[in-house]
Amino acid sequence: MANLGYLQLTRNCYQRCRFCSNPPTGVDLTEAEMRGLIDDLVDMDYDGVILTGGEPTLSPLLIPALRYATEKGLYNRMITNGQLLADRAFFQQVVDAGLQHIHVSLHSYRPEVHDFITQYPQAWRTLVDCLALVPDMGITADINTVICAYNADHLHETVMWLCDRFPFIRHFVWNNMDPDGNRAEDNPDCIPHHYEFQVSLELAMEYLHQTGRSFRAERVPICFMRRFPWASTETRKIIKEEERCIRFLDGKGFVHQQEFLHGKGEACDACRWDPICAGMFSMDKTFDERELSPVFADPTPVMREVLGRDPEPELVERILARRGRRSSSEQPSREQRAQKLSQPF
Repeated sequence: MANLGYLQLTRNCYQRCRFCSNPPTGVDLTEAEMRGLIDDLVDMDYDGVILTGGEPTLSPLLIPALRYATEKGLYNRMITNGQLLADRAFFQQVVDAGLQHIHVSLHSYRPEVHDFITQYPQAWRTLVDCLALVPDMGITADINTVICAYNADHLHETVMWLCDRFPFIRHFVWNNMDPDGNRAEDNPDCIPHHYEFQVSLELAMEYLHQTGRSFRAERVPICFMRRFPWASTETRKIIKEEERCIRFLDGKGFVHQQEFLHGKGEACDACRWDPICAGMFSMDKTFDERELSPVFADPTPVMREVLGRDPEPELVERILARRGRRSSSEQPSREQRAQKLSQPF
């Protein structure tokens, strides 16, 4: 098990990503709050902290947070757009403070697409300069990509370009975009159908699998990644019975997530993978449950792949008992589902 806490240091950012799910709120942590939250992670016996935002490199708490997390024995990471880390001296300062790993947000290998998505000139160029410095810094880097309508058809091309140019990158994460209550509501053209990215996502996964790299996908129902269901972030947490906590700098506040469930549709009722799948995020609010389809394969091999061993009978029993479980907060009402289903697909 690896329980990680997410800590938003700031919501400020140079970029104005069209799908940003954490836009500026004008709220920042105090140093006392930061220390208290890191103490909480230690008390909860968490393995590490992921500093995020906004853009965490803009926060004056970045260096103190890295030093304090290191002092407390937490493995520390940071999600970043890489702009300030393109400065070698600043990058070195952050590493010297204890940074061990970065998740760099690259949404397309095509400069014009990445810059269009982020609405910031030279965002792609600066990010690439940051990645070029990683080997010299002695840390590791992953790639985070938010799936949207503007990159849905070339996720695999981005992966192949990155592996060719930066062969030290060994892990990739895709997040299907969060379309609700954020900047995506002003840019609905960004929102993809699941079928628009399904082929490219599978090609990307296949390439990484063949080259010995690892990968994860979040907010993607596993019926859209049938060959690689074990790579679903939510499925892994369900099977490994993990949790995570996130300190948001907005009305959500501190969220301790122990249940990984989104919306489930009619197809899910017949699906044998229902117990190990989180379902469809924003189902029948933005995304359409008619895209879902049932899988009739045994879920036990997926459990085995996630765990790297045969699952204990008691664990299998607990997981299979989840069949038919629905989220108390994300499952749409019958009325909402009926309304969505009455609209053209």
